[in-house]
Amino acid sequence: MTMFPVSEAKVSALKAKMLSLNIRESDIAESFIRSGGKGGQKVNKVSTCVYLRHIPTGIEVKCQKERSQSVNRYHARVILVKKIEQLIKGKESEERQRIEKIRRQKRKRSKRAKEKMLAEKRIVSEKKRLRSKSVIASIAL
Repeated sequence: MTMFPVSEAKVSALKAKMLSLNIRESDIAESFIRSGGKGGQKVNKVSTCVYLRHIPTGIEVKCQKERSQSVNRYHARVILVKKIEQLIKGKESEERQRIEKIRRQKRKRSKRAKEKMLAEKRIVSEKKRLRSKSVIASIAL
């Protein structure tokens, strides 16, 4: 694997991940495309968008996060490794677990749980209402 302009720790972590998933650099077809969007002349003149294709699985990745082609090459490989890991490991993959956690957090509450939460809110609001000056003044009279 060629060197990328990121820290050595990140590159070695990527190499280790690729090795653990049995992804070889020779299995990856890499090409470069002209980026679009923001960046003006800089992105219009240089092919900064990186396109990777993992030949054995057929997974394709396109990356144009940065204006630098070499940084995009690193990011594209990271994305490719995550996709292949998700394909291989399925349920156990870190990405899948993260997505499931977010799904559970956003899930609609059951009617009973919602009623319980609202009852606790009513109690707190009643306490606050009783602390207000107008209620204290009317009690004192």
